[in-house]
Amino acid sequence: MSVIALDASSSYLLDNPAWAALTGPHARFAQRVGRAVRYQQDVAPFHAVSDEDDPRAWADLAVLVGSGGTAAVRGVTEAAEGWEVVRTGHGVQLVGTALRAEPDPEAVRLGPDDVPEILDLVARTEPGPYLPRTVELGTYLGIRHQGRLIALAGERLHPPGWTEISAVCTDPAHRGRGLATRLVRAVAAGIEERGERPFLHAAATNANAIRLYESIGFTLRRRTAFSLVRHTGAALLEETA
Repeated sequence: MSVIALDASSSYLLDNPAWAALTGPHARFAQRVGRAVRYQQDVAPFHAVSDEDDPRAWADLAVLVGSGGTAAVRGVTEAAEGWEVVRTGHGVQLVGTALRAEPDPEAVRLGPDDVPEILDLVARTEPGPYLPRTVELGTYLGIRHQGRLIALAGERLHPPGWTEISAVCTDPAHRGRGLATRLVRAVAAGIEERGERPFLHAAATNANAIRLYESIGFTLRRRTAFSLVRHTGAALLEETA
């Protein structure tokens, strides 16, 4: 996979998308201490710091999660002072460069009343974390068969000018029919209607998903890592003026 170069005027926001989202369009979902921020805990499991190389940001994150608390952060593979890496997974970030976005006549908008069914499908297909209020982050679309939800995709991180497509999944009994592709195109249509651009993340080991996304018009922007880190309770950096 080759890495695409994008206009730096807005694509830099994708280097730290959770921070850009939580200090921008998703600020209403944010819990923040100085240079550290996280989503409300029933909305999404993600945390972010303004600068991974700034000890003050990690001190703020320690205040946010508390001694012994954990944080799910992007782009970190080595622990900052006072932290330890619990586990790390590697991923890729792709952007829609030649995606044909179009509504789907079978796609239905999902809301809070659909959450139990969404959580059931997510539990069976494991597309990534999904919490009871994740549905509030943006538009989630589904396809039903005989009244039962069989495919899902929606909007998650929302840096200014960009929206992440996430929770893309299909019931195993209904795979091979292009349902995921149809929903990705439909979600992208809503994103582009707002004048924004779609992007997404996938596990680096999920070759089938990456191949699918590239085949429908996504291009690799960067490789990254996602880590769960724990505050060890070491002394925090004292804030200086």
